[in-house]
Amino acid sequence: MQNHLWTYKGVKLTLGIVVAITIVEAIAIILQATWLAEWLFRLFSGEFFQKTWTLGALFLLAFAMRYLMSTLKKKVTFQFAEKTRVETRKQLMAKLFELGPSYTSKQGTAKLVNLAMEGATQLRTYLELIIPKMVAACIVPPMVLIYVFFQDKLSSVILFFTVPIIIVFMILLGLAAKKKMERQWHSYHLLSNHFIDSLRGLETLKYLGKSKSHGNTIEKVSNEYRKSTIGTLRIAFLSSFALDFFTMLSVASVAVGLGLRLIEGNLLLDVALVVLILAPEFFLPLKEVGADYHATLNGQEAAKAIDTILAEPTPECNPIIANTLVWSNNSKLKLSYVSHSHDDNGLQALIDVSLQVNGFEKIGIVGASGAGKSTLIDILGGFLTPTQGSFRVNQQILNTLNSEAWQRQITYIPQHPYIFSQSIADNIRFYEPNASDEEVWQAAKAAELDDLIHSFPNGIEQEIGTGARSLSGGQEQRVALARAFLGNRPILLLDEPTAHLDIETEYELKQTMTTLFKDKLVFFATHRLHWMEQMDRIIVLKDGVVVEIGTPHELMLRRGEYYQLVLSQLEGVQ
Repeated sequence: MQNHLWTYKGVKLTLGIVVAITIVEAIAIILQATWLAEWLFRLFSGEFFQKTWTLGALFLLAFAMRYLMSTLKKKVTFQFAEKTRVETRKQLMAKLFELGPSYTSKQGTAKLVNLAMEGATQLRTYLELIIPKMVAACIVPPMVLIYVFFQDKLSSVILFFTVPIIIVFMILLGLAAKKKMERQWHSYHLLSNHFIDSLRGLETLKYLGKSKSHGNTIEKVSNEYRKSTIGTLRIAFLSSFALDFFTMLSVASVAVGLGLRLIEGNLLLDVALVVLILAPEFFLPLKEVGADYHATLNGQEAAKAIDTILAEPTPECNPIIANTLVWSNNSKLKLSYVSHSHDDNGLQALIDVSLQVNGFEKIGIVGASGAGKSTLIDILGGFLTPTQGSFRVNQQILNTLNSEAWQRQITYIPQHPYIFSQSIADNIRFYEPNASDEEVWQAAKAAELDDLIHSFPNGIEQEIGTGARSLSGGQEQRVALARAFLGNRPILLLDEPTAHLDIETEYELKQTMTTLFKDKLVFFATHRLHWMEQMDRIIVLKDGVVVEIGTPHELMLRRGEYYQLVLSQLEGVQ
């Protein structure tokens, strides 16, 4: 079995239980064969059914015991596999939150979504199949072989020497299948990422008249995935044929040897029947391992990919450093020559950003699309590590803000806050999972969600999100605000939170949001400049460079970049 199996919580207990059940199952298999062979022998010898029915009853009892043990084994492994799936998915999601959006964008959103959703399910299938089958392969054949040895030594020798042939072919075909599966897994991730990127850019492609040519690219990627899938299936079918062929050949060898010795009178019929019934049982666990190996390859690849992500290093912060990062009204944050490049081509999203903020200032971040607003927000949140530059938080100098101590003080409100397929109460508890219903209600009222919740049949326990009650864009933002009110963290990052809303909905939210700003350090990135009236200072970005910093009044008097942005929006209104 794979070494990483031992890292899963509860695997040793599960293996112990499965081993015990499998031993009982193997005993039931042997008894079943023994009683069936004796029953048939006595009937063949001319005994009446009335005198042999007890053997038939014992055979049925052993058969029922075998079935019961098999069912129990499946139940135990399923419970362990399901528990591991849930726990692994939680660990994966927590790790992805720690690694931040930069890691997500580098790996591909679709790949990580598939890994969290389908990959975790494939891991469950892998554990559910591999544990009982591998244990059975290690226990049942040796027990059957020992029993056959005491019945007929020659048959046991034939069985013993045919096993290595099957194992060698299983290894060779397994290695070939693994290589094919790795290729298929790569193609699957490529196809997933390509599909998501195509959906995101469909409107742009159609506008530019490139949708038809892009369709050819999609067809090419899909064909590559189809070819890799067919290749994997070909190997799977070949291995199944090889297993069946060598298993039948081995059983036939045993049967021929038994037949010849029966004819010569060197063997009793009851012994021959026992050996003949047990011969397929000897190979069955090995055959099942080989057959299910291909069904578990996806799970193996998923487990490997998840383990790789979980092993990614995340910055740790010792208690002394953590204390210096605690934000208050007397705190200071200084950025020195912070730059960031999204790729290796040298195209920089931010260039030598230097600034200082104090206490609970309200900082607006404005600029044209692509100026670097979101990149600066991601760096301030620790979601991105800058390619150069440093930070000074109070007396602590850091190369990145990707620190748990810093991020635990941050509430992040993006343009499209994620709504989980859970109750509205659980969605509001995002930052405070242990909050009481009363605290959730207070946060909902502060975000002016109470009227909406009262309209739900199930109140705060109403299921929302995908497949449940859908919310409008404004209502989703109010859920995000309720999370912020409940968490009450000292640093608030907002990245275009109202860009997708109509102006009426935005103004309805404005009063609620400005109430949230009180006693917090606020970074507000937006292209809607009416929000700047609530800001203490404004950072104006252009092509990744800070071109202006000042109060709204100062920047208007300078008649610089900010003044031009205001004029362009006024012209749009006129």
